[in-house]
Amino acid sequence: MRITYRGDYALKTILDLALHYHNSPVTIHNLALRADIPIKFLEQILLDLKKGGFVESRRGKIGGYMLAKPPSKIKLGQIIRFMDGEISPIACVDNNYKRCSHISKCAFRSIWQKVADSTSRIVDNITFEDLVKKNKNLTSKFTYQI
Repeated sequence: MRITYRGDYALKTILDLALHYHNSPVTIHNLALRADIPIKFLEQILLDLKKGGFVESRRGKIGGYMLAKPPSKIKLGQIIRFMDGEISPIACVDNNYKRCSHISKCAFRSIWQKVADSTSRIVDNITFEDLVKKNKNLTSKFTYQI
C-alpha cells in the first residue's frame, strides 16, 4: 500500500471535517490552514471527495464544506481506496491477476496476500468517528491549567 500526498491530504481533510461535523460548514481557507494543504490542491481533492459522495458543499455567506454522512459511516479504508486505489502491496495479490506465469509456484504471493488482508482488516475497521475520539484524547492530554 502506498498513500500519495493526494490520499494523505484527503484523509486529513475528512478528519478535519469530522472534527467539525456538528458545526457550520468549514471554509476552504480554514481547511487549508489547519491541514497545511495548498488551496489549489485542496480544491481538487474536495472536488474528488464530493464526486465520491464523502463531502458536500454549501454556497453563500455561511457556506463551505461538510461531510455528506456521519463520521461513523466513513471508514479509513474507503478514503484510501477511493483516492489511491487498492491496498494490496503488489498487483499479483488479486485473484484475477494473469500477467505472471509463475504465480502458482510463487513463494512470496501468500505473504503479500496476508499483508493485504491484515492491512485491510485494520483500515476497514477504523471510522473517522474513532479518529475524532482519538484526536480529542490526544489534545486533552496536553491541556494545562494554572
